[in-house]
Amino acid sequence: MSHQLLNSVESPDKTLVETKEKGLPQKKNLLLEQEQKEFFDSFSPQQKLKWNNIDWVVLGWMVFVHAGALAAPFFFSWTAAGVCLLFHWLTCSIGICLGYHRFLSHRSLKLSAPAKFFVLWCGANSAEGTPLTWAATHRLHHQRSDQHGDPHSPGEGTWWSHILWLFGMMPAKMNERLFNKYVPELMKDRMVLFFEKTTALWLVLTGVTLLGTGWWMAGTFGALSMLLWGMCLRMTLAYHSTWFVNSATHLWGYRNYETTDKSRNLWWVAIAAYGEGWHNNHHAHPGLAPAGHRPWEIDPTWWVIKGLRFFGFATDVKENIPPTGSAANDIIAAENFEEELQKAS
Repeated sequence: MSHQLLNSVESPDKTLVETKEKGLPQKKNLLLEQEQKEFFDSFSPQQKLKWNNIDWVVLGWMVFVHAGALAAPFFFSWTAAGVCLLFHWLTCSIGICLGYHRFLSHRSLKLSAPAKFFVLWCGANSAEGTPLTWAATHRLHHQRSDQHGDPHSPGEGTWWSHILWLFGMMPAKMNERLFNKYVPELMKDRMVLFFEKTTALWLVLTGVTLLGTGWWMAGTFGALSMLLWGMCLRMTLAYHSTWFVNSATHLWGYRNYETTDKSRNLWWVAIAAYGEGWHNNHHAHPGLAPAGHRPWEIDPTWWVIKGLRFFGFATDVKENIPPTGSAANDIIAAENFEEELQKAS
């Protein structure tokens, strides 16, 4: 009798404990969902374009560079124009399209140490951000393409996807989460970390070198000519070349593949951005080194990669297009991103 009474007294507590234990996973899932929503919300224009979140340094830099680009024609010289074209190719094609994009973000190839240093140097001189920020943001874009959480979704407006998304600061804890989730292996790469810390220094050194060279050649006019053409105009053209990939190629063009986003292939962006305009191809097969998948889809960045491979500077180049379907299991598109990245390492 006493034993039955004891059981009847203890059973409510036991039931309560079991109920609490069953509720723990639900609470944990709710917490994770809230954290994820908060993370994705931090990339929205509603959050980033709040007055107290405006990145005045980036905004001021963009005003300066674009003003310099408008002034450049008044300080024309053939030497400066040549430097502009050379640096546009080095920073936009080699630095961004090859280095930050296909090499760092998508791991489409491996590079020897000298080639890796050079492409990261070119990327630093593009002034499109640090390598970790660029790669992490791009990987998130592929995972959330044209959805809530995409850092530059055209669904938030064409101007937002083209340029306005750059003008909002990320909270420090969100930036930390971005790096830890999307570029964990790059955070252990010494050379990448070196350029992460010295990006601004390389820009200053390049600017001073151009000014000094121009001054030595033609005094004040030469110094301004080299700075305005070699930095301001070149950067402005390269900026918009790559920004059109975020905006225009999610709005206009044709599709070779059925993807879950609105990516398109747009010939004039492919010309301006050294092959990056074949964007539907890229979103269908993001892990591939070539972006052009049809004979007429020219891809100058792919030509450079083939040249690097020929001379032994590039290895493990991923170039074989799967016969059917899209790269749904690509590590950049996977929901269980960290696990897929670990498997691929």
